[in-house]
Amino acid sequence: MTRTIANESVFPIGLGCMNLSHAYGEPLSEDAGVRLLQKALELGINHFDTATLYGFGKNERLVGSVLKSHRQQIFLASKCGMAGVDGKRVIDGRPETIKAQCEASLQRLQTDVIDLYYLHRWDKSVPIEDSVGALADLVAEGKIRFIGLSEVSGATIRKAHQVHPITAVQNEYSLWSRNAEHGALAACEDIGANLVAFSPLARGFLTGKLRHLDALVKNDIRLNMPRFQEPNFSHNLKALQEFEALALQVGCTPAQLALAWLLAQSPNVIPIPGTRSVDHLTENSQAAHVQLSSTVVAQAGRLINQHTIAGNRYPEATLKEIDTEEI
Repeated sequence: MTRTIANESVFPIGLGCMNLSHAYGEPLSEDAGVRLLQKALELGINHFDTATLYGFGKNERLVGSVLKSHRQQIFLASKCGMAGVDGKRVIDGRPETIKAQCEASLQRLQTDVIDLYYLHRWDKSVPIEDSVGALADLVAEGKIRFIGLSEVSGATIRKAHQVHPITAVQNEYSLWSRNAEHGALAACEDIGANLVAFSPLARGFLTGKLRHLDALVKNDIRLNMPRFQEPNFSHNLKALQEFEALALQVGCTPAQLALAWLLAQSPNVIPIPGTRSVDHLTENSQAAHVQLSSTVVAQAGRLINQHTIAGNRYPEATLKEIDTEEI
C-alpha cells in the first residue's frame, strides 16, 4: 500500500511540516515537534515536506535534526522562492535567490541533497523558464534530485515542463478547494507528475473539530481567510453536518473520509496533511486504509464543494500572487 513519487514508493499520505513552526498561532515547542516527527516515522510515514519560508528557517532545522539519522529511508521535500526577509514574507524567483536558498536549506536540513525541491511560488516578475532553469542547474550539480512547482496552473506546469521535467506540483486540493480539477491535475497526469495536495483537510475544517472562531489565536492565518470569517464560517459549518453524518455511516472520522476521498481522485494524488497532535497524526495515517465505494466518493463530493462552501480560499491580495485556476 504505497504511492509513487519520483520513482520512489512512499506511504500514501505524507506529512506537511509547516504548522509545527509557522502560520497557525504559536509554534510547537521543539520537544513536541521532535515527538511528532518521531511518531510519524513510527507510523510508516516516509514523505516529509518543509520549506525555506516555514518559521523563517526554523522548520527546516527541526526537520533536519530529527530526520538526518533516517535520511536514506525518507523522501525529503522542501521549497524555495518564498522566504522571510526582515520579518516579512517575500516572493523572489530570481535564479541567484533560488540557488542561495538551496544552499541554506541543505545546511539547515543537514543533508547533501534534497529529493524534491519546489518553486514555492512563481514570481511573476521572473519568467518561469528562468526559475526552472535555476532549479535544473541544481539538479545538474547534484544538490536536488527532482523539481516541483507550487500553486501553479496547468498552463504554467506545461510551460515549465518544457524546460526540465516537473516531478510534482503542490497545490491546495481538498473537497472544498477544487481548483486543481480545472487544469493542474490533468496537466500532472499528462506529464506523469504527482499532484501533492496541501491543506487536504481544508486547514482543519474538514476534521469537524473546529467549531468556534474564537478557538483561533490572533496570529492564526485562517482568520484572514474568507471561509473562516462570518457569515461564511457559520454557513460552512452547516454544510459540514451531512458530511460528518456520512463519515459516521462509512465507519471513519470526517478527516479520514476527506483524505480517502482525495486518494480516490487519482493515483497521482498524494495528500500531505499537517498537524500538531500525535493523535490526529495517527488518525490521518489510518485514512490510507479506508476503502470508499464510488457511491460514497460521489456523495462526499456533492456535500462539500465550491458550490456548498461560502468564501474564497484566500483574501484578494493573496489570490493575486498565485497562478492556480480560479473557479
